[in-house]
Amino acid sequence: MNSREKGKRGEIEAAHILQQYGFDARRGQQYCGANGDADVIGTPGLHFEIKRNEHLNIEAAMKQSVHDAREGETPVVMHRKNRSEWMVTLRLDDFMKLIGKKE
Repeated sequence: MNSREKGKRGEIEAAHILQQYGFDARRGQQYCGANGDADVIGTPGLHFEIKRNEHLNIEAAMKQSVHDAREGETPVVMHRKNRSEWMVTLRLDDFMKLIGKKE
């Protein structure tokens, strides 16, 4: 499976998982990544960058999510390696805001 197909499958899988948590999540429209859309949409206030990668550069992935996030969206990277559980990475300030510890 090539990396583009693996990425697409990861985005679909992530959307299904987010649906289980009550989000109206679906894979975003992907046009070579040029338009800045989130990989998964239907998650108000959150900008998801989805990565299925064995050697993820989390800093680069977060930088991409921060760059692409629109005003008022929290940049989030949802990622996993093969045969591993999904993980979520976000900036500390954003995490504190989400849990109500910072305005």
